[in-house]
Parts: sequence; C-alpha cells; structure tokens
Amino acid sequence: MAKVEGAFLTISELSGELGLPQHILRYWETRFPQLRPLQRSGNRRYYRPADVALVRRINHLLNVEGFTVRGAQKALAENGVAADARSGPDAPTQPSTAATGTSGALLHRLQAIRATLARAIGE
Repeated sequence: MAKVEGAFLTISELSGELGLPQHILRYWETRFPQLRPLQRSGNRRYYRPADVALVRRINHLLNVEGFTVRGAQKALAENGVAADARSGPDAPTQPSTAATGTSGALLHRLQAIRATLARAIGE
C-alpha cells in the first residue's frame, strides 16, 4: 500500500525507496546539519517531505554526481538547501554567471531545462 504524496516516511521506508542502508541515512544526519527528521518516542525517525527531498538531493550528489561528503556539504551550502529541496534530485545544478563566463551560456542552459520540462509535461 503506497502512502499519499507528502506523507511522512519512516527511516525504513526511505531507505527502501532509495536502496540505501538505514545506517547511511543516520550517518548523513551527522554530516548534514540541514537534515533533521522528526524523532518521536523510541527515537523513531519520521522524514517530512522537505527532509525526503533533501535526502534525495544528498543521494544524487554523492552517488550519481560523485561528490565527496565534504563536496556535497559545500554544494548544498552554496546553492541553498531550500532551492535544492524544491527542485528535487533530478534537477540540474544551476551554474553561476561567473562559472559560465557569459550570460549566453546561462541562457542556453535555461532553454535546455525548459525543453526538458516541456517534454516531461507532454509525456
């Protein structure tokens, strides 16, 4: 039985969804101060939708993009966790204008993102 979108997830549900052991999620709580799931009696963890989005973003940074823990911490601090949590793990990272060199490169990247979103809506 699937939970409703936006429902709190337990650590076992989240670890099963991501294919990660529970101890990894507990470890991430010690390394990423932004990640603070609710803890009820018996130290049961309940991940809110924002926590789930953050865990997915951390997982994406570490296991897909190949960041180290320190690099992922820095990326989350630089890009802002709130923006990353809303955009989700599949959202491309947005380069700064200093990193792209020109505003034309940024415009091209934004147009590519728009095209990807248009394809997703059409499916």
